[in-house]
Amino acid sequence: MPTNLPAEARAKWLKYLEARTPEEKLTALQEFFSAIPKHKGTENLRAWVRRKISELKEELEEKKLRRSGSGISFFIEKEGAAQVIMLGMTQAGKSSLLRALTNAKPEVSDVPYTTKKPVPGMMRYEDIYFQVVESPALVEGSANGAIWWGTRVLGLARNADVIMLVIDLTSEPLRQAEVLVKELETAGICLKKPRGRVLVRRSKAIHGIKIVLCGKLLNCTVDDVRRLLEAGRMYGVEVKIYGEVTLEDVEKAIYETVTYKPCLIVLNKADSVSNKFAAEVASRIREKLLPDAEVVITSVKLGVGVNDIPRKIFKLADIVRVYTKEPNSPKPSPQPLILKRGSTVEDAVRKIREEFIKYFKYAKVWGPSAKYPGERVGLNHVLEDGDVIEIRTTVKGI
Repeated sequence: MPTNLPAEARAKWLKYLEARTPEEKLTALQEFFSAIPKHKGTENLRAWVRRKISELKEELEEKKLRRSGSGISFFIEKEGAAQVIMLGMTQAGKSSLLRALTNAKPEVSDVPYTTKKPVPGMMRYEDIYFQVVESPALVEGSANGAIWWGTRVLGLARNADVIMLVIDLTSEPLRQAEVLVKELETAGICLKKPRGRVLVRRSKAIHGIKIVLCGKLLNCTVDDVRRLLEAGRMYGVEVKIYGEVTLEDVEKAIYETVTYKPCLIVLNKADSVSNKFAAEVASRIREKLLPDAEVVITSVKLGVGVNDIPRKIFKLADIVRVYTKEPNSPKPSPQPLILKRGSTVEDAVRKIREEFIKYFKYAKVWGPSAKYPGERVGLNHVLEDGDVIEIRTTVKGI
């Protein structure tokens, strides 16, 4: 267990968390790795650190290539309400699907491995947009360097908010799903929904350690979580706990050894197989690999199932739209704040402007979370999708 890390290693980890540039992070992570004792309890942590060091080295190499104007860039800046990474094996139909979902115009070809670099596009859902990124194809062994772009693609997946696995129904679909899930797991990316989740946020506005329990701790207490953070000298940190969580889950969230990503499985090219076969594949994937998987059966050629994808992505992104309103204004802003589901008025205020917290008086809320229109609420009020919020402060004009 990483809780057995010596003080020297914890100090090195803190240095990594405080690093701002890739160069600083790489140096700090290399020092942290050298300070981790070798025993069974640290195997996963050491494996994660090795992967992260490799990713940082690739990132720095990519920066050099971008400066010189040569090479292929894999860096995609996030846009929209959430970033969705489209993963699949070659000839799964990712490029055609991206064209159908977004404004992007990737090259569509029968030649394997046509896509050589990530291609982004914007997908609309009601009044918001999701960024969908098509990645180069993965193969078995990608996480271990079977292809030069494999670890870079998996790095994109780790950074994304939602993963979309595109499976070709005409070519051993279950085998494709098995390979993709295994590669992601090897890279420390879990697609199986956990019993709970832990969000760790660092901020200069937080003094000491703040623990928000929105779920249940198993075999430990809030004090145990606090001691874990104190042992690592992690201050200025907020930890939010949802669902059922163990102390080990909290630790994994702190050390980032494993990350959960919600996943949509797209079974593509349904026009080339029977409905019964497609349904059986969906059932087998849930039974054998991902019990809680969201599955869409599509045919880009016939336009079947494609329109279901934005709605499912919105559900998987686990976000809510909250609309702000100026005091005495009849209408809210047309552009919503995008917050994680379970967010509070405090989260919304910080999103608008963090220093507003110290001037906060109360908020008025209209919408699904309000008991009545214009309900007065405090910072701990949990917001829901479609809420309208009006912030009142102790200082006029703020």
